[in-house]
Amino acid sequence: MDRSFIGRGRELDVLQEFHDSDDAELFVLYGRRRVGKTELLQRFCHGRRAVYFLAAQVRDRDNLRAFRECLREVLGDPLLETVEFTDWSAALGYAAERAEKERLVVVLDEFPYLCEANKGLPSLLQKFWDERGKRSGLMLVLCGSQVSFMEREVLAERSPLFGRRTGQRRLEPLTPFESLGFFSNWDVRERVTAYGILGGMPAYLRRFDDRRSLQENVAREILRPEGYLFDEVQFLLRAELVSPVTYNSILAAVAQGAQRLGDIALAVGVDSTKANKYLHVLRELGLVEREIPLTDPDPLRSRRGSYRVADRFLAFHFRHVQPNISLIQADRGDRVWKSFIAPDLGRIFDEARVDFILDHLRREASVVIDDEILEVGRHPGRCVRALGRTASGRLVAAVVLPDAVEDGELEAELSELERVTKGPATKLVYGITGRVDRPLEVELVPEGELI
Repeated sequence: MDRSFIGRGRELDVLQEFHDSDDAELFVLYGRRRVGKTELLQRFCHGRRAVYFLAAQVRDRDNLRAFRECLREVLGDPLLETVEFTDWSAALGYAAERAEKERLVVVLDEFPYLCEANKGLPSLLQKFWDERGKRSGLMLVLCGSQVSFMEREVLAERSPLFGRRTGQRRLEPLTPFESLGFFSNWDVRERVTAYGILGGMPAYLRRFDDRRSLQENVAREILRPEGYLFDEVQFLLRAELVSPVTYNSILAAVAQGAQRLGDIALAVGVDSTKANKYLHVLRELGLVEREIPLTDPDPLRSRRGSYRVADRFLAFHFRHVQPNISLIQADRGDRVWKSFIAPDLGRIFDEARVDFILDHLRREASVVIDDEILEVGRHPGRCVRALGRTASGRLVAAVVLPDAVEDGELEAELSELERVTKGPATKLVYGITGRVDRPLEVELVPEGELI
């Protein structure tokens, strides 16, 4: 399998749809660093009349010259060997001229870098689009890794570009199932555990070599200062946040078990109001999520919400890497593995398995129960690990039987659910198979039976 490109078929189809339209298109693609935007866009541009330009953190004039070279290479116009674009309006105007008779794709990757060097670029682009771009054959793609910048300066109502985009996509990490395709030499349990460590970021998943053991990969890529993933979380936070110090502490507190707002504030040493502001930013970035139990009768006003780190690799980092930085810097990554990570692999696998179950509930379980599932969420039981609510209002209980289950334990959990929701739950029992193409086995329990 081609490990360089897994799981982005739908996104490619969407880009193809915009490419094949008869109108000018201004498409915005954004998402966290390492999520696969550049690979997706380069794959999309291959074989098409397309100019892919990756901006650098240099002066505006240098980026303009580099963009001119990209145009020259694709379009083969000898005029571009001598011409100097005075600004981006002129550069994009030239591209619009060359798109009059035939579709031309122009990708401006790392668009925030262009805006750093030219603060007025969004306004220039707005003027260009209104006067020329929207009547051309251009498909202009603006791409960026700084999620907050793209949402604030490109998509938000305050942006000069507001209302000009014809489509947008926030590229999300791969699904749990898609992550399995990176490790053809490992069994299903090892692959699920690798997902539990790395999450769904393609760039992280590609770093693990399945010709080596899981332990060797963690040691090589994470538990040494030279490792590709050793300082990745700090690069991510510095790219998004002006001062990441308190955010680091918030993420560490949540990853290590603080779930309620008051507990998080206490662990970090700030008041609840300030902690809530930090958590709001982290939620907007998709790094933290607030979960409200599906059993809550009034979710909009619920005080029972709990916080969790939404990204598996961030959770792993703040549980196992950050607390042991000194040991890793002292070249004692083996000690970190043996003393802290290896004993925790069972929990890592278990939490990853719940992600696979939630993904199944969202995407496939409706076929099993013959009813659409509208909401899903985690559940803190030892046996009932996740819940769903159907279009008809019925509760779905996802059951995973522990290796050692006490007599009456499952029955007690189900009885409590039925008491709270005032009705019986549809029960799905989940297990892990040895099949990569179907890693979950799912059994619908007949109504009226316990298991």
